[in-house]
Amino acid sequence: MTTDTGTSTELIARIPGSKSLTNRALLLAAAARGVSRVRAPLVSDDTVAFRNALRQLGVQVESSPLDEFWDVTGTGRGPDGRARLWCADAGTAARFLPPFAATGLGSYLFDGSSQLRARPQRPLLEVLHRLGADIEAGPGQGLPLLIRARGLAGGEIAVDSSMSSQYLSGLLMAAPLMRHGLSVRAQKLVSRPYVDMTVALMRRFGARVAEDADGTLRVAPAPYAATDVVIEPDASTATYVFAAAVVTGRTVTVPGLGAGSLQGDLRFVEILARTGAQVRVEQAETTVTGPGRLSGGFSVDMSDISDTFMTLAAIAPLADAPITIHGIGHARLKESDRISVVAENLRACGIEATQGEDWITIRPGAPQPARIACHRDHRIGMAFSVLGLAVPGSVTLDDPQCVTKTFPDFHTEMRRLFPWYALPAGVAASAMEDDR
Repeated sequence: MTTDTGTSTELIARIPGSKSLTNRALLLAAAARGVSRVRAPLVSDDTVAFRNALRQLGVQVESSPLDEFWDVTGTGRGPDGRARLWCADAGTAARFLPPFAATGLGSYLFDGSSQLRARPQRPLLEVLHRLGADIEAGPGQGLPLLIRARGLAGGEIAVDSSMSSQYLSGLLMAAPLMRHGLSVRAQKLVSRPYVDMTVALMRRFGARVAEDADGTLRVAPAPYAATDVVIEPDASTATYVFAAAVVTGRTVTVPGLGAGSLQGDLRFVEILARTGAQVRVEQAETTVTGPGRLSGGFSVDMSDISDTFMTLAAIAPLADAPITIHGIGHARLKESDRISVVAENLRACGIEATQGEDWITIRPGAPQPARIACHRDHRIGMAFSVLGLAVPGSVTLDDPQCVTKTFPDFHTEMRRLFPWYALPAGVAASAMEDDR
């Protein structure tokens, strides 16, 4: 689809639903009493793994024929029984579902891929132990993880949130099912917008959540109420088409993602504005128009939106001056060591990139052809695809299918929007390519 804006052609991007919102909504619906409808869910490797894990816990999740919605029947309490749960690569499943399972009764064994087994769980497990959970963990306090559940009393605790905000979100969502609720204080919290998203969605399901002046979050022991939720387009995923607009000088609009969004990653467009892009955030959509030349020469703290730093890093070589990104140390503990992997791939492209514990600096340069090592990390694959779009023939991906974790149709959508985008081998051209 195209829209004539008078000065340029506006490209309307089709961005799938938010993974973060989909998996939070699924869990809250499972914890609520009654039937909740999750509309426009993301259908991807991570969300399907989360949905299947809920089913293994005995939660009824019914999908409409084309996945326009999923109906979740909750019981208003934790699970009851025995189950083996496969989390695949989904960090949200491994961190959101154990607190939920611990509020119930029974025995639950969580496991996942080798990639997920390597991701840290210790801060979450330490808090669950303090709350009275009976847990056996794998090597390094990670998966596989056995929980012998007998309910949780709740109380007052602190959680180390320096590596991930997901530990805090998982505990908060389980808190209304604890006998006395929960008062929790986050220590060294990263990615605060994701916690804000969690709290906002909990309140939609009827939870009573208050925040003290010192940042302590207090959750009352009150049941969730079933509700319907419409999932917004994924703001993290949208960064790739917004960045593509910047490096191609075109205009891209994402409908359904606007000023009322629950997703902090939409703030990425503010950083694009610093590169010279024109940005318009309206109530129901966001539009980015690329400049003639990218401006650099700045340093930016991306600690709150670290899932988007790779998108900026991948296009930074095209700027007219160096760009430094800092506050992203916790990104080393994601699907890959994202700082090192970004630096490694930029250097493979002939770009000068230097890194420290929580920062990376990228200097301008002309990207040379290179094979990008994705490390099974969807965000690495999608970010460097944008660089390849700006400089055709400059990159190929060693694992183009890694994008299925969050955006299965990424390559065909990029080709639909930008006809010169080179589809990776084995990816079929979309029948909708002419619908620009």
